[in-house]
Amino acid sequence: MTSASASRPTGPTSRPTGPASLAALLLAASVLAACAPQDTATSGPAAASGAGQGSAATCAKGALATHKAGTLTIGTDKPAYAPWFADDAPANGKGFESAVAYAVADRLGYPQDKVTWTVSPFDKAFAPGAKDFDFDINQVSINDDRKKSVDFSSGYYDVRQAVVALKGSKAASAKSLADLKGVKLGAQVGSTSLTAVTGQIAPTTQPAVFDSNDLAKTALKNGQIDALVLDLPTAFYVTGAEVTDAQVVGQLQNAGGGTEQFGLVLDKGSALTGCVTAAVDALRTDGTLARLEKQWLSDAVSAPVLG
Repeated sequence: MTSASASRPTGPTSRPTGPASLAALLLAASVLAACAPQDTATSGPAAASGAGQGSAATCAKGALATHKAGTLTIGTDKPAYAPWFADDAPANGKGFESAVAYAVADRLGYPQDKVTWTVSPFDKAFAPGAKDFDFDINQVSINDDRKKSVDFSSGYYDVRQAVVALKGSKAASAKSLADLKGVKLGAQVGSTSLTAVTGQIAPTTQPAVFDSNDLAKTALKNGQIDALVLDLPTAFYVTGAEVTDAQVVGQLQNAGGGTEQFGLVLDKGSALTGCVTAAVDALRTDGTLARLEKQWLSDAVSAPVLG
């Protein structure tokens, strides 16, 4: 196709006149219009099925643009802790997050035999860089800082942080945040539990930071820390099944009065973000999330709020 500049008039003598010339001009204009790039952002199927929008076209069940064709790959940490998982086996469908993951997968058109799991360390799941999963589920709280590196679905669980301490210890008798300022606290690296320690409790002693909650629990057992900060359901499980000589001291108010939520983690700009979000929203609307929470997290009852 000839470029527009090649047919541009060069001077007054080349200006076309008369009906025949006018017809030629109209014909040329129609050809150029047909060849011009179209605005796909405002019209047509491309606009309706943009990345992250979750349209019918992009969310065709069982036919998503997944990491591995025909399979939905889900990431989580190892070990996979109760009550979110059971027996360190995410694929068994037991535990709240395993059950939620399979419910989302089913909504997306992937039955259990079309789901595979991959190990993704907690703090790596939301770090910058390409992911080897379609989404990750691992008690990752949604926040603006993490959104710079990854996408999130809508929240699938509303959570509060809690303090666990050995029975009979100074920390166990705490009634307020002020009572915890002088104790040695611990939390997992990169977690909102650690953010709560430094931002809300603000202890006078530098908190201990651990690569995993397993290491943090061991430190609590051994007296290396006075108290451990975890999400509330995990805190109840830890004190009920793992560190039975510990107790839940209380829970923290959400910073700023907002609701902290766990979300599914996706690669930044993932074409699946809208589809996964739509699936989570549907599970919340039809009561599935509430039912799974009651089934797997019923022991996470209320605890006193440490003001």
